[in-house]
Amino acid sequence: MLDKQLEAMMAQAQAAGVPDLCDLPPVAARGLYRQILAAADVPPADVEVGEHRGQVGDSAVQVRAYTPRNAAGPLPIIVYWHGGGYALGDLDGYDNVCRQLCHDTGAIVASAAYRLAPEHPFPAAPEDAWAALQWVAEHARRLGGDPARLAVAGDSAGAVLATVAAICARDAGGPAVRFQALVYPAAAGGHEGDYPSRREHAHGPTLTARTIEYFNHHCFGAAGKAPDWRGAPLFAPSLAGLPPTLLQLAAHDPLRDEAKAYGEALLAAGNAVTIVEYHGLAHGYISMGGVIGAARLAQVQMAAALRQALGESRRRLAVSGEPCHLL
Repeated sequence: MLDKQLEAMMAQAQAAGVPDLCDLPPVAARGLYRQILAAADVPPADVEVGEHRGQVGDSAVQVRAYTPRNAAGPLPIIVYWHGGGYALGDLDGYDNVCRQLCHDTGAIVASAAYRLAPEHPFPAAPEDAWAALQWVAEHARRLGGDPARLAVAGDSAGAVLATVAAICARDAGGPAVRFQALVYPAAAGGHEGDYPSRREHAHGPTLTARTIEYFNHHCFGAAGKAPDWRGAPLFAPSLAGLPPTLLQLAAHDPLRDEAKAYGEALLAAGNAVTIVEYHGLAHGYISMGGVIGAARLAQVQMAAALRQALGESRRRLAVSGEPCHLL
């Protein structure tokens, strides 16, 4: 059953006549997506914010770094990529999500922008994601961070970019990524497979099959399928040697089964993986923590896993001498 708080929120959206994102051209859909993100988000956490720009190869890098106030560095760093089907979303829309993640983890959160489709189709987004990870690792000290305590994270399309960046880092011999936190990734990149959730939740309640197709065509072209593993990490040549993973799923999500398949593939390749499914939630819950209690719990869980993996718990234990139970 759908979470009652989410059910009420969706009823309000329906009564207000909010259209499906795929019924709008990309520019208008981006504006509506910002409104959707803001509608149920947590209040902005009081953290320090800095804007940074750079260049890695042919990719321009834009990073918004969130740092806990009065924190003694160097701090762990989490590179975060926003969702939006590679066509929507931006740093402003995910400002509260990243502020809260910074506050919850005590780490620097480097929110990385990337070029959006259809103006910049595949492989622009994964190229930018890989460039951002390299730039953050190289400039970690400048950001007040510790390059030895680096994690990647993201939701939906951003979760794909996070794990693709981790695969690229493995293949390049660095940067060393200690952990990846992935929230409902579109891991099959539009390719067919045994994914019953695509049919079961084709009509939402949040993400619909029509909108997935809309995103896939904008990003991947007429075929609507990722041309290679950088848009469909489930089909990467090898998933061995990747960092420990927290994979969060939403039960009422058409992407649930392909995301679960990715987690199982990571496990089969010998990686440490924790898969958690939130039974009452739907796609997009990462920005609903201000209204939906279970969504806030998912945010807290992700933060706890990151904090533990990046050594924050060990540092606090050394300082306080008190037990710390994170999960």
